[in-house]
Amino acid sequence: MLETVDPDGRRVILSEERWRHILRRHGELEVHRDRILEAIETPTLRTRGRTANEEWFFLEGAGPSRWLQVVVHYEENRGSVTTAFGRGRPRWR
Repeated sequence: MLETVDPDGRRVILSEERWRHILRRHGELEVHRDRILEAIETPTLRTRGRTANEEWFFLEGAGPSRWLQVVVHYEENRGSVTTAFGRGRPRWR
């Protein structure tokens, strides 16, 4: 399990189970695990996700695509990475 802090000071974890999920769906991110954490710590862009407890973090120039998107779900002011993937451009809800 890896841990970082988002710009609001909330603890966010990347569990081993979620990391395996990311690799199963997006194996090209295997060498970009640190960039996933960086996207949460210092995102280029950030927006609300599809649900009230979800946020999307984007880091430009990271990963195999122009943008790296990281999806984080929060419960009681703590977050956990749900997934991450490359994008050609940020996409809002």
